Amino acid sequence: MKQTKIFSMAFAGVYPFYVQKAEKKGRTKEEVDTIICWLTGYNLKQLQQQIDRQVDFETFFNQAPKINPNVHLITGVICGYRVEDITNPLMQQIRYLDKLVDELAKGKTMEKILRK
Repeated sequence: MKQTKIFSMAFAGVYPFYVQKAEKKGRTKEEVDTIICWLTGYNLKQLQQQIDRQVDFETFFNQAPKINPNVHLITGVICGYRVEDITNPLMQQIRYLDKLVDELAKGKTMEKILRK
């Protein structure tokens, strides 16, 4: 698994693809933002600031106010890897986000995605 390349990619460069993936399936940018905020602890203003600053994934997650304590409930396969088995904490956080956006695009309810 190539780790360093994704770590240095700008979050703002990938963010539109998360939104696009959701919107293609009838979901909204607001739902994507809700998922990101739930995962990272950013509020909407802080999220937009990180996007505007073009921070990389490593900085984005390192500066996250608080990773949600329920992330351990996110399980399954994304990009060929079980998210619960990924040993690198940063890669695991990135894949958690991928998994949540995937669930949104697959039609899961926000309640289930946010592990309520």
